[in-house]
Amino acid sequence: MKYLIAGLGNIGEEYRHTRHNIGFDVADAFAAKHGGTFKSDRLADVAECKWKGKVFVVIKPTTYMNLSGKAVKYWVDKEKVPLENLLVVMDELALPLEVLRLRPGGSDAGHNGLKSIQELLGTNQYPRLRFGIGNNFPKGRQVEYVLGRWTEKEGPVVQQKIDKSVEIIESIAAIGLPRTMNNYNNLTFPSAS
Repeated sequence: MKYLIAGLGNIGEEYRHTRHNIGFDVADAFAAKHGGTFKSDRLADVAECKWKGKVFVVIKPTTYMNLSGKAVKYWVDKEKVPLENLLVVMDELALPLEVLRLRPGGSDAGHNGLKSIQELLGTNQYPRLRFGIGNNFPKGRQVEYVLGRWTEKEGPVVQQKIDKSVEIIESIAAIGLPRTMNNYNNLTFPSAS
């Protein structure tokens, strides 16, 4: 069994550990836990991990967020991963920081990374893990908020959710998406406020 885990984000030092790059941080945490090392490859930094007889190809697209679909499509095809074994991990403004949401598919909800993936895969039916980042910003400041770094208060919650996201990826491989959704979608993480 092979899985493709695509953590979305932007390359470049100025984007490291920003809210928009949480997909990269989850990908890094998963690879680190399972002994994978990222290498620069076509359209992405790629790590391969093995866990309980399953292979995980973990990618961090180097295309910038709004062209994420190029990398995801290339690696889905190259690794011959069925779409139900793809998991895209991304930031989600529409969800509060206390929440993680696993979905089997759905709209891009205005997320440019998902929009690009949907266009290139020709479907919105692929699993995604939406990492709530909240929307605690003044009107007109969305870009600065999304590309900003976590506050000191948010740090511990973010770390807990990264650890839980790694667990969710393992759970999908172990017991499947529907049961994993039942187990994790109702969790609430202690608020940073």
